[in-house]
Amino acid sequence: MSDLQPIRRALISVSDKTGLIDLAKALSDRGVELLSTGGSAKAMRDAGLAVKDVSEVTGFPEMMDGRVKTLHPKVHGGLLALRDNEDHVAAMDKHGIGGIDLLVVNLYPFEATVAAGADYDTCIENIDIGGPAMIRAAAKNAAFVNVIVDVEDYDKLLGDMDQHDGATCPKFRRKLSQKAYARTAAYDAAVSTWMAEQLELEAPKRRAFAGELKQTLRYGENSHQKAAFYTDGSGRPGVATATQLQGKELSYNNINDTDAAFELVAEFDPAVSPAVAIIKHANPCGVAVGATLVDAYQKAFDCDRTSAFGGIVALNQPLDAETASKIVEIFTEVVIAPGASEEAKEIFAAKKNLRLLLTDGLPDPRAPITAYKQVAGGVLVQDKDVGTVAADELKVVTKVAPTDAQMADLQFAWKVAKHVKSNAIVYVKGGATVGVGAGQMSRLDSANVAASKAQRMADALGLDESPAKGSAVASDAFFPFADGLLEAAAAGGTCVIQPGGSMRDEEVIKAADDAGLAMVFTGMRHFRH
Repeated sequence: MSDLQPIRRALISVSDKTGLIDLAKALSDRGVELLSTGGSAKAMRDAGLAVKDVSEVTGFPEMMDGRVKTLHPKVHGGLLALRDNEDHVAAMDKHGIGGIDLLVVNLYPFEATVAAGADYDTCIENIDIGGPAMIRAAAKNAAFVNVIVDVEDYDKLLGDMDQHDGATCPKFRRKLSQKAYARTAAYDAAVSTWMAEQLELEAPKRRAFAGELKQTLRYGENSHQKAAFYTDGSGRPGVATATQLQGKELSYNNINDTDAAFELVAEFDPAVSPAVAIIKHANPCGVAVGATLVDAYQKAFDCDRTSAFGGIVALNQPLDAETASKIVEIFTEVVIAPGASEEAKEIFAAKKNLRLLLTDGLPDPRAPITAYKQVAGGVLVQDKDVGTVAADELKVVTKVAPTDAQMADLQFAWKVAKHVKSNAIVYVKGGATVGVGAGQMSRLDSANVAASKAQRMADALGLDESPAKGSAVASDAFFPFADGLLEAAAAGGTCVIQPGGSMRDEEVIKAADDAGLAMVFTGMRHFRH
């Protein structure tokens, strides 16, 4: 590997012209010759800089609407030539190829074009060809060539040049090379993923994944695990796109739990009613709707006051002062909401360690998303569970049908159960969870845990009986035996929502009838592992 390499000649061709003029002036002041194309060249000339068009170097004009301009040996030879190889140097001399020591390229905005909903042909025209080809050529030749693909590296380049009298060091060039290949890989991933979607390919033979670093984390789930947070460029409202107004840096677990909380609370339309979800270890410990946001928070908090301590709170409406005052009464790790009043921000400001995240909206709980899970030697890919069931799609299977009030609680419970780790049993009463049984190895155990939580709620609030009495019960999957159903009935459940589909459905339905329960089947399960 060569040592310091001076920068004498730079090719700059950028779609995003942020910082372009400042960089070009700085390079020109350091005696660097500037080559460029199209709009980049015009912008630099308009700023009074001397620029040579690439077409002057290649002897060919830009053609085919700009599709062909840099795909030429005098460009790629200048990027790829090994300056310490006699044959390469001789070829450069023979064919009049000048070395290019610095390439500055950012690509056509393909991802942004797709995100804006452009038509097929427009997206195709925003697939960059010459840019990735040059980037890969320059990155391969990092022994001699610098390649910049991020505006954030402009100042770093100038700093390294100043430190080394107009040259750059090998380590800096290698870092640029790695970043360059990562950028072209992410770009190609975006293109191939979009094309698969256009072709409606459910399982393309090869699938590419890409992300952009948002944050290096202190550690992962545990202190001995390294971790980082990457965004996927989708722009989906949530923890990845939120603005953090205060509080210390989010941890791996904070991010995971905050995402779970916000995705859950988004199930409830803010135009219909305020909703609050409180999450602990990715499971809801309290979820409620209310007449006001503070009412919803209090009902969610009352479900499991013990677990709510140190939890994550998600709101489906902007945080107001009254709700903020309630939240700060106990230690809370993170609050995420689509907005906040100035009064609420002032209340939170007194709690320096409380993180407040604000988003531009709520994620669409029905929008299709691809979910990934790594396993040894591979990756599982599936559609995110966005399944919903309307009231008129529910099948009453018992002699007793749910009342309108029961049906409302059943649908509420079903939305919550979708976000509880399996096996899941959820008790709901009056638009609020009163008991949540999560992640047990049997459905009977989950029913027991949920009933125990409901009794703990009664003890904490000084109630005469468990709030599970008269509750609606949701099961994320069918009851394989009647025992789990009967446990829910014994706890006080009066109506049940479950997928159905068990070999023992008739036995379970008979048990429900014998217990006087109303039960509906959804025909859809919500396993969450």
